[in-house]
Amino acid sequence: MKAEQKREIFIRLHQRTAKNSRAMLRFIFFLMCLLQLRHTVLSVTEAVTAKPIIINGTYINPELGKYHARLRTLARSCLDIKEKNNASQDGMYILTTESGTYYQAFCDMTTAGGGWTLVASVHENNIKGKCSLGDRWSSQQGNDQNLPEGDGTWANTVTFGSAEGSTSDDYKNPGYYDISAKDVSVWHVPNNEQLKSWTSSAILRYHTESQFLTEHGGNLYHLFKKYPVRFGAGQCKSDMGPSSPVVYDTGDKDSTANLYGPSVGKEFESGFITFRVFNADQAAVAMCSGVKPTECNPQHYCIGGGGFFSDHQQCGDFTALKQVSKHLTQSAVLLFYR
Repeated sequence: MKAEQKREIFIRLHQRTAKNSRAMLRFIFFLMCLLQLRHTVLSVTEAVTAKPIIINGTYINPELGKYHARLRTLARSCLDIKEKNNASQDGMYILTTESGTYYQAFCDMTTAGGGWTLVASVHENNIKGKCSLGDRWSSQQGNDQNLPEGDGTWANTVTFGSAEGSTSDDYKNPGYYDISAKDVSVWHVPNNEQLKSWTSSAILRYHTESQFLTEHGGNLYHLFKKYPVRFGAGQCKSDMGPSSPVVYDTGDKDSTANLYGPSVGKEFESGFITFRVFNADQAAVAMCSGVKPTECNPQHYCIGGGGFFSDHQQCGDFTALKQVSKHLTQSAVLLFYR
């Protein structure tokens, strides 16, 4: 075989070998890429795999357990959240109405077993104003005989204010008419107090355990439909709305009575909450918080009302509170359901 033929054969063999080597290298590189990709996928999968936060019904991290309920499925009331998610932290939660309206509410998850939803507050912005601007729970249109129910706030679905601003302005959320409850809780908290201090600063806190709301539609909205806060709709004593004894969480019967002067204190029995009463002139007052009237001058120790009083000076959210401690007149009345 000639030298030139041998050299050509050698070159071809070398080229084929090189080509095979490059193919092998590409194959090896491809395998390495697959291995790396598999490792990456496994790593990412491991990174995003959700780890359990509850084992045998107990939160692994107790602090996480305090807030987890707030991120769960929306509920109709604070009691729903308490029962379904074992929430134990007081604070703001998101609730929903039957029709799907979302709103923010303060939940008391500790008092008497918890599950209390703040639905309203009655705040007197001007004790000298008589059915003037800001008197949403009576009338903002003046003392007018043609408006016997005033603004009708106790029995309508109008909402206003914010949960966190409950001690600085009147407040009413959709839960007032949407939640089906059995009992109420009432806090008297100094005006402009920050939410974090409500419990400790309250001058009075009490709740019912009689389940009286079950007999009156499950909330105050339905109760006041049944017992309208309207001038001339009833007589003193004979047409008083429902009354229930209360259990005190802060204060007691004596501390409640001591917030009023001696002459006023003779006209009621403390340790109760009473709804829709009339004075001697047939003017309606919405709520006697902490007391049950025994005489016919509830305008001096009850709050809220219709739009007309024969005495103009009695009209307003805090009506004509007489001989009452400033601790009471300068505090907002917070209303809760459970």
